[in-house]
Amino acid sequence: MRVRIYQPAKSAMQSGRAGTHTWRIAPQLATPRTPEPLMGWISADDTLSELQGRLVFHTPEEAAAFARRNGWEYVIEQPEERRIRPRNYLDNFRIVRPEDEERQKAGS
Repeated sequence: MRVRIYQPAKSAMQSGRAGTHTWRIAPQLATPRTPEPLMGWISADDTLSELQGRLVFHTPEEAAAFARRNGWEYVIEQPEERRIRPRNYLDNFRIVRPEDEERQKAGS
């Protein structure tokens, strides 16, 4: 079985970064998810779909050791580095004229 070790992204519902400092294991499903014809629910034939995001670790090394102990192939996905641009309140009201933009581009 092949699994993916990743660090979850922050929730889009809030600005906080809670829950993003852990590492999780998600299996790559052997069978595709299909809608059930009677009720329309999405189902999968393998039971590993129940593990999706439930195995939580503090470091990627712990997750990799767990995968090796269970005989799983794994891929560690490193998260993108978060870049914060410095801004201040005054930038919200700054007027940028087209001629100023042209001067800035020419000077660069």
